[in-house]
Amino acid sequence: MTQIAGDWLDNPHTQAVCAMLTDAGYRALFVGGCVRNALMGVGVNDLDIATDARPEKVMSLAKAAGLNAIPTGIEHGTVTVVSGGIAHEITTFRKDIDTDGRRAVVAFSDRVEDDARRRDFTMNALYALPDGTVVDPLEGMVDLQNRRVRFIDDADMRIREDYLRILRYFRFHAWYGDADAGMDPDALAAIAANSAEIETLSKERLGSEMLKLLGAPDPAPAVAAMRSTGVLGMVITGADDRALGPLVHLEGLLQAAPDAIRRLAALGGQDVATALRLSKKQAKRCALLVKEVGTTRPAHELAYRYDADTAVSVLLLRSALLEMPFPEDALADIELAKGAVFPVKPADLLPAIQGPALGQTLKKLETAWIKSRFSLTCEDLLKL
Repeated sequence: MTQIAGDWLDNPHTQAVCAMLTDAGYRALFVGGCVRNALMGVGVNDLDIATDARPEKVMSLAKAAGLNAIPTGIEHGTVTVVSGGIAHEITTFRKDIDTDGRRAVVAFSDRVEDDARRRDFTMNALYALPDGTVVDPLEGMVDLQNRRVRFIDDADMRIREDYLRILRYFRFHAWYGDADAGMDPDALAAIAANSAEIETLSKERLGSEMLKLLGAPDPAPAVAAMRSTGVLGMVITGADDRALGPLVHLEGLLQAAPDAIRRLAALGGQDVATALRLSKKQAKRCALLVKEVGTTRPAHELAYRYDADTAVSVLLLRSALLEMPFPEDALADIELAKGAVFPVKPADLLPAIQGPALGQTLKKLETAWIKSRFSLTCEDLLKL
């Protein structure tokens, strides 16, 4: 009998939510990411609970227990119960009645097996009782242990229920799959057959999945499979993943943390910000990285004009995209820029230089100071 454990499971506030259901004769089963991650030794963030209690009953039970219940998706069977400041998303067992690839018509069920079969991958159809005992209605444990991302039952049917599952497949493989073992051929065939339907999905959903995928330790094999199945081009027109593998390798050598926007910049493509509905901050950073890859600004100037992280990202991208070695002294040069303050002030030039000439002179002197690697003093610069 397989058990999961963790501080989140033993938390009395979480156990109180489970007891709220079980004391009333209903089932309380942790499901999805919290169970999967606990079994893999990965951190648990979101707590999802499946139950045979109908959502209105969950609301009334929570009220009777003195807990805050929020009908976040009550029409779909979901109620969020907050206990001890922790949000627990409780969803009634469901089964699909009809789907169109973007949304599903569902009916409530009393059987965990029905609930399991409407999920996407076998590793996400794992449940656990409040005491940590794992419930495995579809034998997903074998796939999880082998790090095999596999659609439940027929891959084509699962994809047709929600075309976003195409991107989720690659994202899950990047995070949890065994890259050496390769991908499930049935899954790849079904994905290729349905790739054109990606255009029916909202750009926000596409962007969210892509950024999660690119944030994986090594997304290169998954993105390569996206290209080979035609998915990458459907998501970002003109994207090219050839530099992604080298970029990830260089990141490892420099111990640079995974950065989804940096990796997105490596893919290129047309109008990426619109294609993925990036936030203004994300779009601005992506555009900046792409722009600076095409310049010759040295490491110390990049760090001075922007910041150390931007400088490292630009240099990593240059190395990967242009097939150049990472500059040997770059990290030391970036460190050199920390705390560098341009020593010349407007008052140092007044009244001899005024008006537009003042700004032009300050810019010229700053350029000379940067070129000197911040070594020229104010006195030195005023002599130029």
